[in-house]
Order: sequence, then C-alpha cells, then structure tokens
Amino acid sequence: MESKLLHRKVGIILATVDVIDQLGIHGLSTREVAKRAGISEPTIFKHFKSKNDLLLAVLDHFSQYDSDIILSVQTKRLKPLDAIIYYVNTYATYYENYPAITAITQIYDVLRCDPNLSEKAKSIFFARTDFMIEMVKQAQRNGEINPDIDGGNLALIIMGMVSECCLDWRMWGYCFSLKERTLSTLRMVLDAFRLRD
Repeated sequence: MESKLLHRKVGIILATVDVIDQLGIHGLSTREVAKRAGISEPTIFKHFKSKNDLLLAVLDHFSQYDSDIILSVQTKRLKPLDAIIYYVNTYATYYENYPAITAITQIYDVLRCDPNLSEKAKSIFFARTDFMIEMVKQAQRNGEINPDIDGGNLALIIMGMVSECCLDWRMWGYCFSLKERTLSTLRMVLDAFRLRD
C-alpha cells in the first residue's frame, strides 16, 4: 500500500513538471496535473496540502541529485577544473535525458517572488552557485585559473552559461545536443581564463 502511495505521489510530481514544461508556471493548475496524472483533482490533496506544497515537492525532485553530485566530486578527488567539467557534464546529461525538468531552471525568479517557495528556490540556487564559486576559487589557488580575476564572477558566468544553454535548447525545440553545446561552451569559457605555462 505504501509503495502504491509513493508511486502515486511521484506520478503527481512528474505530471506537474510536464505541465510546467508545456504550459509554463502560470499555466499550472491542479486540474491539469490531475488530468495528466490520470487521477481526480481531490486525490492530489491527499498527497499535498496545497499547490505550493506540490511545488515544493517539484523543487525537491529538481534538486534531488545535488548533494550526490557534490559528494561524487569530493569522493573522486577531482582537480577543481575537472570537478567543474564533471559537475556541468552531469547536469547537462541529466537535463538532456529529462528535457521537461529544464523548465524548472527557467522559473527561479518567479518562485523567488512567492513567499512560500522563495526559501527553497534560493537554497537550491545558492547551493549550486556556492559550489561553483568554491571550485573556481580552488582552481585559482591551484594555479589552473587566472587568480587576478574575480572567481565569484567567473562562477556566475559558468552557471549563467549552463542556464542559457538550457534555454537555447528549449527555444530551438531540443534540436541539438544540450550536452555537446554546454560542454563546448564551458571549455571555451574555461580556456579564456586558464593560466598558460
């Protein structure tokens, strides 16, 4: 019974991601989610107290691999530049295999304005950005990246590039490899700031 309830809850979350992907955050309604999940609208509220509670679950789903990816970087003991590439590659692969989830990367600002969702959205955003800042600064300390540039700004350039590649991919109807575009752009950015022997 518990497995069935968990499966139903995950199905509702996935249907919500699909609605956001196809109709945008403003097109999200529990009626549409119920329709796509093949359940009645009241069933949603057996699993989630409110629409905001459902959106918090979507954000949890969106960020479910964050700590695992960071732990993987630490476990592998990657050099900072390799860690940056690994981190971006992992997300690009995940997004390319699950295009609908990239819709969530595009709604941070809308979520930031909702007092019930703001803290969760900010925590995801800052955790990802803080990790990138730390990797860039470690790369600077290791002599891999020019120490004369602002490491925080370079981290924002990298994170913004990933977000922009996702948006470009979505706007073009997923007609190119997100992973290839993102990684080639990342290498170009890193090469521009790499220290030369």
